[in-house]
Amino acid sequence: MKIASWNVNSVKARLPRLEDYLKDAAPDVLCLQELKLVDDAFPRKEVEALGYHVETHGQKTYNGVAILAKEPIEDVIRGLPGNETDDQARYIEATVKGMRIASIYLPNGNPTDDDVKFPYKLNWMEHLIARAGELLKTEKPVVLAGDYNVIPQDEDCYDPKAWEGDALTRPESRNRFRCLLNMGYADGYRTFTPDINYTYWDYQRGAWQKDHGIRIDHLLLSPQATDRLERAGIDKGPRGQERPSDHTPIWVELDD
Repeated sequence: MKIASWNVNSVKARLPRLEDYLKDAAPDVLCLQELKLVDDAFPRKEVEALGYHVETHGQKTYNGVAILAKEPIEDVIRGLPGNETDDQARYIEATVKGMRIASIYLPNGNPTDDDVKFPYKLNWMEHLIARAGELLKTEKPVVLAGDYNVIPQDEDCYDPKAWEGDALTRPESRNRFRCLLNMGYADGYRTFTPDINYTYWDYQRGAWQKDHGIRIDHLLLSPQATDRLERAGIDKGPRGQERPSDHTPIWVELDD
């Protein structure tokens, strides 16, 4: 069972890239972030024509998450449980073939001296930690996939000094990410390979051509999912195509 995650940075602008990826990589489940459209505007017909079920949690212009799956998508939850006052579409959770899967678009948090944005990020992460703990209690395989907007370690960044003080590397952000790992979740990519690879390259300053990237997209696996981990990787191909997202897909393969 191949589960991938991809921040498409506008599904409308990236529809040809999305269709190509679904045809070529054919993941069993694809979690999307930054749809940047309302639910009714999602290109459901085009995606369903490729053999996928679709569940979305959209928002006009900003944010938005989705789960696409070859098998039926069941027991859908839109919005991060316990954080019902949040009006931003950043979380969707569902069951596919007995596996609980969430698509997550965690707040960026910059600038960190803002009285709203960085505290909002940290508060959101606290709610995610609480939900992750509840999911662990089910003792079922869980995959928390998405754009976490966290660079876990300096090695996950081409130039750590350039990112000092950024919300993606601040100790408060990294500590909360580490809390998820300490609870029992595994970083699917890092668990499988020590290779240094990135999932995001800025559009500016030739970052893609110079491989000046960062790894901020992650798939965190519960112990029951980690036991089934067979492979993991990052598909760089979509980032090098015409009119790409600034992110590229990351994936894991789990034994059925």
